[in-house]
Amino acid sequence: MPDAGLVAGGIVVVDKPGGMTSHDVVSRLRRILRTRKVGHAGTLDPMATGVLVCGVERGTKLLGHLALDTKAYTATIRLGAATTTDDAEGEVVSSADASGVGDEAIGAAMAARTGEIRQVPSSVSAIKIDGKRAYARVRAGETVEIPARPVTVSAFTLLERRGPDLDVVVECSSGTYVRALARDVGAALGVGGHLTALRRTRVGPFDLTHARTLEELEAEPGLSLDLAGAVATAFPRRDVDAGGATDVAHGKRLPAAGLSGTYGVFAPDGRVLALMADAGGAAKPVVVLAPAGS
Repeated sequence: MPDAGLVAGGIVVVDKPGGMTSHDVVSRLRRILRTRKVGHAGTLDPMATGVLVCGVERGTKLLGHLALDTKAYTATIRLGAATTTDDAEGEVVSSADASGVGDEAIGAAMAARTGEIRQVPSSVSAIKIDGKRAYARVRAGETVEIPARPVTVSAFTLLERRGPDLDVVVECSSGTYVRALARDVGAALGVGGHLTALRRTRVGPFDLTHARTLEELEAEPGLSLDLAGAVATAFPRRDVDAGGATDVAHGKRLPAAGLSGTYGVFAPDGRVLALMADAGGAAKPVVVLAPAGS
């Protein structure tokens, strides 16, 4: 049985270590928190570290509704080698001397990949091609061609250059591959490039200030945010009176709030009741988090 404080559920923001899959993190959390009801949103590659948002108990109901459409990373791009996976885990397919590449050229290559761009994802991405993951097709020996997709890179900033290594900050839309940015910058400079380190510092409204390592969670199990805190952090807020709270708990509609998108509805005592959205002059439940009798 989960600890009493976890029964209502909420969000655990994990500072994922390198070398673990997102599923590995979920499995570890299930043991730490003593519950099977754990899921995650916004998968991180095994080599990546940083913010991984996990739902616990009733918090799993939030995962499909969280606005995790903007993300931020710190990363290291190594110039002078292209790899099969666009990161350090792949085999080197070409190499060149990058010592002659100037800072101005690097800045121009990064600027050209900032804003609204079309990006070809890495061939070993999890994107499905005819119903099968691209990485699975590559591992099976197939040649995979993924069409370019529109993404937004709102910031692509060079922090420091250390020989062939570029330490960068990336802020981008969901679906952007930082590995592909590394590949494309290297290709534009004529020397090849790949990613050697990736750390996610923010996903949606959740950042490293919310995050705890697995070791910290082992020592002191608990939520980063309870259900009410998670909803208040991630969604606009609507407070209702006792009558409105009873209606929401029974899955009934309310008068429209005049808010755009999905928002959280809270009872007078501060409990979060549901996620709702306005439609046709009424507020309709998206998911009821505190049903009648719970």
